[in-house]
Amino acid sequence: MNRPRRSGIILHPTSLPGPYGIGDLGPEAGRWLDWLAGAGCTFWQTLPLGPTGYGDSPYFCFSAFAGNPYLVSPDLLVAEGFLDAADLAAAPDFPADRVDFGRVIPWKLSLLDRAFARFQGAPPGDSAARHRAFRQANAGWLDDYALFMALKEAHGGGPWADWPQPLRHRRRAALVEARAALSPEVERQAFRQFLFFTQWDRLRARARSLGLQIMGDAPMYVAADSVDVWAHPELFKLDADLQPVVVAGVPPDYFAETGQLWGNPIYDWNRHAADGYAWWISRLRGLLGLADLVRIDHFRAFVDYWEVPAGSPTAAVGRWGLGPGAAFFRRVEAALGSLPIVAEDLGELHPEVPTLLKETGLPGMKVMQFAYDGDPENPFLPEFHTGNCVVYTGTHDNDTTVGWYRSLRPERRRVVRAALGSAGRGIAWDLIRVAWASPAFLAVAPLQDVLELGPEGRMNRPGSFGGNWTWRLRPGALTPARQEKLAAANRDAGRSLPADAGSP
Repeated sequence: MNRPRRSGIILHPTSLPGPYGIGDLGPEAGRWLDWLAGAGCTFWQTLPLGPTGYGDSPYFCFSAFAGNPYLVSPDLLVAEGFLDAADLAAAPDFPADRVDFGRVIPWKLSLLDRAFARFQGAPPGDSAARHRAFRQANAGWLDDYALFMALKEAHGGGPWADWPQPLRHRRRAALVEARAALSPEVERQAFRQFLFFTQWDRLRARARSLGLQIMGDAPMYVAADSVDVWAHPELFKLDADLQPVVVAGVPPDYFAETGQLWGNPIYDWNRHAADGYAWWISRLRGLLGLADLVRIDHFRAFVDYWEVPAGSPTAAVGRWGLGPGAAFFRRVEAALGSLPIVAEDLGELHPEVPTLLKETGLPGMKVMQFAYDGDPENPFLPEFHTGNCVVYTGTHDNDTTVGWYRSLRPERRRVVRAALGSAGRGIAWDLIRVAWASPAFLAVAPLQDVLELGPEGRMNRPGSFGGNWTWRLRPGALTPARQEKLAAANRDAGRSLPADAGSP
């Protein structure tokens, strides 16, 4: 497939600057899109956009369909008439360089509750009609999600596995009673989703007007404490009491000596196949309503997956199970048409993974930080890239390029410098330059590499808990000089967004 050469930047919305403790979908997001388009890039890549829970990881969300209410912009709520400017005057003095989730969450939710009260009393403009249309269009997932979140709140935030047995097992009488008793709370949860999707749709329209596309991110697995597992337990390997029999992870690899124990329930692929992968088709349809291209994390699980007995302390001991393979993609493509999907095909791979990629035509990933180990046959080296792949300097799971380079032993640094033709002083931009020169149709870097940040800019440390997902862009960091440097890299590599891309 002959695709135009393009580039993109990874930046999760939580990392945007602004006065409210966490990046959001408001004015700073618009300025970010302007800056990105001005640099000649085509793609903005985010992490998953779902509602995060304990640990604040966007890869462990309460729903595979819902949006994160913490991303709702207070400034836009004022502009839309849901809040008054005075409501924002008493915002706490949040840190500018990181997200303090413990302080942000209660303050942000209090604003959303105030907006809901205003909406109930006097809906501004045509918001009541738009809200009704949103509820109807999304009832397939929203009704269960809003009830699930209301029930979580009623049970002190505890996991659904600890709820009373009739609710845990979704007995009809218990659900009817809960919907009636928690009606205001259910409506409040649905309203938060209305706000998120309204603001996201407007931001995405702005991106389109600038010629930009959005690459979303889909975790392979869903969280155990999610509405997806509660509402569809038959689709997962659970016991009679709805507890996971086995959980997801990966065996020991580059990132972790004892593997990574994620703890997510494992799909019962036979049950998914029996109904034509209906849940997955709905999920991907929803994701493609949020983004133009979707990266599927841990793609290899479609071929085989590592399952660990529930209760195991690490992922070192487990067994491989077989995924659905090409049959899954044939069924999904029949339902949705051609699939704008990027496969995260990193780590130790089953030999059938490249075969599946070739059969489906989906592009895989090449991460430059993995390329320079001295092995001339390393598949991440640029000479082994093809036009049907996406090249990254690093991802959200890697250290920044500066941090990565500093962590290498002297002999490895010499290998890297020789391969890049680098003196080592501008290592992040040297890696960007080589990645941008790759045959890959799309070249992507985390914004932290464009800014040449060290380990202080790292987003996630796989296998660790606490302190992840908090990095934020400092105000004023997106300078014209950085923009022009990125624009020059795009021009030199033939990856520039056409000047008239945003024209009607």
